[in-house]
Amino acid sequence: MKKTFKLIILIFFAIILIYFLKTNFTEYNLEKSINACIVAQKRTSETFDLEKAKKYCDEQVRKQKEDY
Repeated sequence: MKKTFKLIILIFFAIILIYFLKTNFTEYNLEKSINACIVAQKRTSETFDLEKAKKYCDEQVRKQKEDY
């Protein structure tokens, strides 16, 4: 009985940890992708506007995430 209770607690803790890590790192990865897109826009554009690049990259990265 005691061994089963420990196993259930461990599984419950693991599920909570996985959920936390998934939500936390998903946003982190999106921000890194957006920043990489902005850098690419800066390198390839003759006239660079930071706000336009942020908006464009944010839309494109989130669109690709939804399609995937």
